[in-house]
Amino acid sequence: MAEDRWHVSSAVVSVAPNDREAVRARVETLEGVEVHGGDDSRLIITIEGHSTGHLGDRLTEINLMPGVLVANMVFEHAEEPDEREEPPCHST
Repeated sequence: MAEDRWHVSSAVVSVAPNDREAVRARVETLEGVEVHGGDDSRLIITIEGHSTGHLGDRLTEINLMPGVLVANMVFEHAEEPDEREEPPCHST
């Protein structure tokens, strides 16, 4: 079922000069968002959620933050619930 799918995307957030740490602090408060790195003018993040729309809404929220110049989705992946389950372990 589509609403049971798990979605993850990566994004690059370009920030205004001198606003990187403030933007990072705000982004890190968002549920389902994780900062993985970046440089003086960009943050590399992942966004997780239950739908493409949820990811897009979160990206829009980031785009509207003070100090953000633009946030662009780079990659998205989705899996059905049964694709996330660990295969059974067979000991020999």
